[in-house]
Amino acid sequence: MTIWDPELRTSSIARAARLTETTVPAWGSLSASGMMAHVNDSIRMALGELPVKPKRMLFRHPPLKQLIVYALPFPKGVPTAPELLARCATAVLADERRSYAELLGRLAALTPGFALADHPAFGRLTRRAFGVLIARHTDHHFRQFGL
Repeated sequence: MTIWDPELRTSSIARAARLTETTVPAWGSLSASGMMAHVNDSIRMALGELPVKPKRMLFRHPPLKQLIVYALPFPKGVPTAPELLARCATAVLADERRSYAELLGRLAALTPGFALADHPAFGRLTRRAFGVLIARHTDHHFRQFGL
């Protein structure tokens, strides 16, 4: 599973289209629009458009970083960077869905040599690792809302 896969991007946009304001999450406190804002801002962070303060964590070191990015299931309720929650309360679902499709298009257009930003918890990630992380993170939140 990687965001670099065109079929995954297409199916991901279709999943987001099924989300409504009344969709109730299976866990957590995010609204549907807030979750989409969070996912969008995590992509903006990867693109280097949303600065997020780095955290000193053991996750930055291989092989723990690879284990978390590629293998372990994402736990529910993990604290996240405040920058990735800042817009959640005021987000509008229709706007966030449009932004999501646009952001995926922008990711698809990146050349393989494009340097993605450092991740606040994992530090420098390869293009492959970021592609997997974005896809898994998005899938985690889509499953949160039954998508």
